[in-house]
Order: sequence, then C-alpha cells, then structure tokens
Amino acid sequence: MADHTTIDCDIHPGVPEIKALLPYMNEFWRHSFVDRGIDGFDMMSYPLGAPITCRPDWRVAGERPGSSLDAMRTQALDRFGIGLAICNPLTGGQVAVSETMGAAICSAVNDWIVDKWLNQEPRLRASIVVPPQAPLMAVEEIERLAGDKRFVQVLLPAACEMTLGRSYYWPIYEAAAKHGLPIGIHAGSMYRYAPTSGGWPSHYLHDYVANSQLFEDQLLSLITNGVFVKFPDLKFVFIESGVSWLPSFMWRAIKTWRGVRSEVPWVKQSPADTIRSNIRITTQPFDAPDQETVARIVQQIDCDEMFLFSSDYPHWQFEGDAVTPPGISESLQRRMRVDNPLATYPRLKETVS
Repeated sequence: MADHTTIDCDIHPGVPEIKALLPYMNEFWRHSFVDRGIDGFDMMSYPLGAPITCRPDWRVAGERPGSSLDAMRTQALDRFGIGLAICNPLTGGQVAVSETMGAAICSAVNDWIVDKWLNQEPRLRASIVVPPQAPLMAVEEIERLAGDKRFVQVLLPAACEMTLGRSYYWPIYEAAAKHGLPIGIHAGSMYRYAPTSGGWPSHYLHDYVANSQLFEDQLLSLITNGVFVKFPDLKFVFIESGVSWLPSFMWRAIKTWRGVRSEVPWVKQSPADTIRSNIRITTQPFDAPDQETVARIVQQIDCDEMFLFSSDYPHWQFEGDAVTPPGISESLQRRMRVDNPLATYPRLKETVS
C-alpha cells in the first residue's frame, strides 16, 4: 500500500482540553470558561487510558493519544502510504447542553484544526465539527468554513437529541448539499438519552458495542423520513459503524418496506437501493472474525462503491500493518483506497487531479 495514493477517511487528532482552545474563542467565551473554572474541561471523547483508545506502540509518553502531528506522520501517514487523510476531531462541544457554548467549542476546534494540523501538514483534510443541538448555528459554521476547500465533510455524532431523519436537522443537510459536503456520522452520542433501547449501560464495553444499534436506527430514520428524497445527491458516511450488521439490516428493511410502504409513499425505491446509492461506510473497525466472513459480508452488501478505506488512527482496531481486513479483493482495495473516496468527497478531486 506504500504508493502514497491511499486516502484515509478517518483519522483522529487528539482534541485538547478547553484551555488550549481559548486562543480560538472570542473574548466573551475566553473569560466565561476561565471565570466559571471550567477551562480545564477535557475534550477527549474516548477514555484516555482505555486500551482501545490507542495502540500501545502508538502511545507517546506524556501526551494524549493522537495529539502529536510528528507521531501521526510516522505511525500512520508515512507507514501506510497515505496521500490524504480526513481528520475527524471528536469533541465534547457536541455534547454541551448550552447551544451557544456548544457552538463556541465547535468553532474553536475547527480553527484549532486549521492552525495546528491543516496548515502544518499538506496531506491533511478535515471535517467541519458542528453543534447538532443548534442546527441554525451549525449552518452558520458550515457557511463560515465552506470557503476553505480543506474541509471536506460535516461531522455529527451517531446519537443526537432526535433521530437524524427528522426535519429539525434538514437545514444542516441543505447547507452541506449546497457546498458539496457529505455528512459524516461518527460513532458516539450526545447522551441526551440512554444509548441503548433498554436503558443506560453499566460499562464502557456495552456503550461501545451498542453503537451498531444507533447506526441502524439512524439509517432507517434517514430513509423513511425522506431525507434522500429531499436531498437525492447527498452522501452520508458512517464512520466507525462496523460493517457486519448491514446485510441483515438491509434484508429486513426491504422485507418490511414491501409490506408497509403505504406508510411512507415518498419512499419509492427499495431501501437497499437507497443505501447503496447514498450511504458509505469506513472499513475500520471491520467487525468480522476471519477472511471468509469478510468476503461473505462484502458479497452480501453487493456494492463495492460503499467501502471507504480508514485506519481509525490512533484507535486500536488492528495489529501491525494489517490496516485492511483479510478477504478484501485487490480490485476492491483499489476502489476503497482511491476511487470511492474521490467519488464521495468532491473536494478531494481538486487536490488529486
């Protein structure tokens, strides 16, 4: 893979605590965080010490996972022959109950990404982090940054205050579609409600694994609420969603839609056709145990255009250099490393062509 053409669709700079983001905020918010004594608020979405948060050989002593650009270059960009990588900063700003505070944090993270990462490494691109608790403010942030072509998508967590198909979020989708930006849905939650249908989990293990259920709920919400009827060209990228849940989900969605589609007369084609047309998924973590299972899942999904290469650096999803799961054909590897990302993210074409 060391041909330096690979496009990594999910890489994670370690977002710092609020204190480091204060220079990117206006005077009101700088004083507000300090005066309230919350300028030490930690923005890491993953538990710092959890093994899955960072591979042991990727940890840098005294630094939070993913916070070193030099380490990212050595451990991921150079090692895996990555020509372009999309930074997805996971930030607590999307969790803040205050709409204005959440928007301030998201804006600061975006400006921090520009200053500390995009301006320092030409191979990096980024997602626009927006506050889903305030769709109109999210639109303002998209409009503020859309002129910088290094921002290639809009980033939302998998669980928000409502299911993502609801028209409450449509202004975000309209702004994204206007600027040719896909919507990235990343594993994670705003924790307005329990992340499982049965209540609050007792352990991080349960919370982490339950994200596949979140993606199923959101996918069906997007389809049945008519998002792709309203925005037929808009792509949604499911990031760290896993993959193995998708074939059985598609089968059940098709079966049930055939029986009750009078409820949603605007959904005029099979959910599977919509999924293959408008949904893309990153390949890490590819939650299958062996080569045969991976190959079978790919065959059942039956759409090579859906897969996007990702390393999920610095999260611990694979060993050594096995960044691509076994069972992926050479032709699919080429598609998901280059062709599919270029087709999904129009702004990347301007850099590569």
